[in-house]
Amino acid sequence: MRRISGNGLLALVLSLACSTTAVAADMPRVAGKPNLNGIWQAMNSANWNLEAHSAQKVPSQWQLGALFAIPAGQSVVVEGKIPYLPEALEVRDKYREEWPKSDPETACYLPGIPRATYMGHPFQIVQGNRDILMVYSYATSNRTIFMKDHQEPPVDTWMGRSNGRWDGDTLVVETTGFNARAHLDRAGNHFSSALKVTERFRLENANVIRYEATLEDPETYSKPWTIRMPLYKHAEPNAELLDYKCVPFAEEMLYKDLELPRKK
Repeated sequence: MRRISGNGLLALVLSLACSTTAVAADMPRVAGKPNLNGIWQAMNSANWNLEAHSAQKVPSQWQLGALFAIPAGQSVVVEGKIPYLPEALEVRDKYREEWPKSDPETACYLPGIPRATYMGHPFQIVQGNRDILMVYSYATSNRTIFMKDHQEPPVDTWMGRSNGRWDGDTLVVETTGFNARAHLDRAGNHFSSALKVTERFRLENANVIRYEATLEDPETYSKPWTIRMPLYKHAEPNAELLDYKCVPFAEEMLYKDLELPRKK
């Protein structure tokens, strides 16, 4: 094995330091902070299942064949598995068995946090020198990241209340105040109203955000756990966020039994 001399080691350290400084200097910024503005999207199958899963058919949707099958995916959970409490795991299995009817996404309800980030639909970050707005294509949902006016949520909602701060060049967002009606994916993974989500958005370069979210919920999980994934920026020159107003797509499923018979 080749040994590195003291001078050689010093030169290597200085080279790495200069490289890191150059990357930091080249990072796009707004008001002194990393510029997260743009349209971003996760490219994985986390919305199907946060944990590792194989490709498989959906028995209740057999008429659609390969048009509606579950794609395989690796786990985005840092330790591989979600640490459910026994009773919460039973609830997860029940939701999974009853899917897609059990999933709020089927009825076009708001996705909650962190699911809104990795649904497979793009979302836009609007950042200035005050609060940060995140606008989602799915169900035209949105949330404000309050950067200064940090308050406890006045009521529980689908999306909760998000308070943000900068930790160096990382945007840290803490969200609480959930109504516990949203799910984390299509595989029945869920949470209670005690959930606290701590997200970290770190700009790796102009086109990639390193995203992670830690979930704490002592009523559902035996310990906090974390998901990690990259988010990719839409780089096409005409990129824009298009609406996915899904309420009309769900109305017939929800209310068809209330439809009056047509007169002949």
